[in-house]
Amino acid sequence: MTYELLIGDRSYSSWSLRGWLCFAAFDLPVKTHATILYTDHFHKDVAAFGGVTTVPVVKTPEGGMLNDTLAIAWHLADQFADQGLLPADPVDRAHAMSIMAEMHSGFMALRGACPMNLRTAWAGFRPGATVFADLTRIEAIWAGALAGSGGPFLFGDYTLADAFYAPVAARIAGYGLPVSDAAKAYVQAHLTHGPFRRWRAMGFAHGPEQGTYEMGLPRAPFPAPKPIPARAVPSGPSLNATCPYSDKPVTHFADISGRVFGFCNAFCRDKTVADPEAWPDFMAIYDS
Repeated sequence: MTYELLIGDRSYSSWSLRGWLCFAAFDLPVKTHATILYTDHFHKDVAAFGGVTTVPVVKTPEGGMLNDTLAIAWHLADQFADQGLLPADPVDRAHAMSIMAEMHSGFMALRGACPMNLRTAWAGFRPGATVFADLTRIEAIWAGALAGSGGPFLFGDYTLADAFYAPVAARIAGYGLPVSDAAKAYVQAHLTHGPFRRWRAMGFAHGPEQGTYEMGLPRAPFPAPKPIPARAVPSGPSLNATCPYSDKPVTHFADISGRVFGFCNAFCRDKTVADPEAWPDFMAIYDS
């Protein structure tokens, strides 16, 4: 049973990140397709996929269409009820559903003032009163859940509630927003979460930098784990004959910590160069 998912730019589309995490964080079967925001092809790609005007869009194995992240989450929680997408405890489950819905419909000041950008952080951003109000509410939501679970995620183990708040964590990190130490620890849990790291790495391999997201502020390094030194190189030979992801013959190459590894295409190479340690299949070769 395989789903199909259409997403926008990984570096910028917070809605796409939420939709993708609903699958990737729980190892659910999905084939991902990507389009680029703010291009002539975007709306054509969405329409051709069967969506309306936005991403993410999901095709179910039965042919149904899901055009909204909350619908995607509820559908998957129902279809995969035994895989921990929502907390098992009924009270926690209701709590998770409530705060997911609040995320889905709220925090417009934060969203408007701090567009998600996983390629850079911004120095010197000064949040206004409405953004502070959103942060106060977000911290209260996180504190309430974490107090009962002990973390590192809202209800202990990662759930759909965390998938919905991942873009918020990215905004807090990228804009250096003032939050409590407990909230900072929760943000850090997202930044080191394997699926989040892989999504961010793929963003560097997917599409151009979007000028729409320029903030007119000094840039700073995004506060993610520091990657292993890596760069694309024009040729091999490589230590591996087949791609760590597809097992196809290698055609593209990267120097990673002084050793050359091969990949089956530019996307496989570039996502690895962006953050080698995010990819268990690559690290199995790297560490061997």
